[in-house]
Amino acid sequence: MEALKATDVHRSYADCKVLNGFSLTLEEGGFASLMGPSGSGKSTFLHIAAGLIDADGGHVEIAGEDILLKSDSAAAKFRRRNIGVVFQAYNLLPSLSVSDNILLPVRLDHGRADKTRLAELIEKLGLKGSEKKLPGELSGGERQRVAIARALYPKPAVILADEPTGNLDVHSSRSICEILKALNSTEKSAILLVTHDPVVAAAAKTVHFIKDGRLASSFDPSGDPAAVSAHYLETYR
Repeated sequence: MEALKATDVHRSYADCKVLNGFSLTLEEGGFASLMGPSGSGKSTFLHIAAGLIDADGGHVEIAGEDILLKSDSAAAKFRRRNIGVVFQAYNLLPSLSVSDNILLPVRLDHGRADKTRLAELIEKLGLKGSEKKLPGELSGGERQRVAIARALYPKPAVILADEPTGNLDVHSSRSICEILKALNSTEKSAILLVTHDPVVAAAAKTVHFIKDGRLASSFDPSGDPAAVSAHYLETYR
């Protein structure tokens, strides 16, 4: 079963068509990156898949359910339970501790906190000892690790990451890449990340390129950023 299946997705802004029949499949437990120039529609697609904005047409199934057919309230509830979203800007609540930020999805869903799950993620993300700290007391890399832990907490079918290393230095970016690879293996949530960085893209098992609002090509980078760069130049020359 696919964790994510997008079929013939369309989206326009004013007279500009951003997605023009975009289709993509991500298998359960898969790890893929999506690349393209600024304005190519990659972040637009990610936000559609997360149920944050509407599409003009098409279907996006997450764990077998079409999120585009849901009302705003139903999509929000579905997202909290089935989709983990990681943003470039972290989107942590500054007044909440590390632990409370991680637990935010279950609090919003009026559920009970699983302290064992919380402790497990804090250990996996290297946040032990920082549980009571506020986001302002953390480095950028630590904040992004909190955001990843929050996304993973409900054991979602898919993690959607929009430029997760965009605000980080090279060392922190590589650390986040290694963390995502390890978590993809142990947590089994599928991951789709949008990035401009060939080093980040090469951490994925598959790299997809979007061009003219459609999926242009896909390949296995085998962990080689140079191969990603070469394919990128070939696709957009």
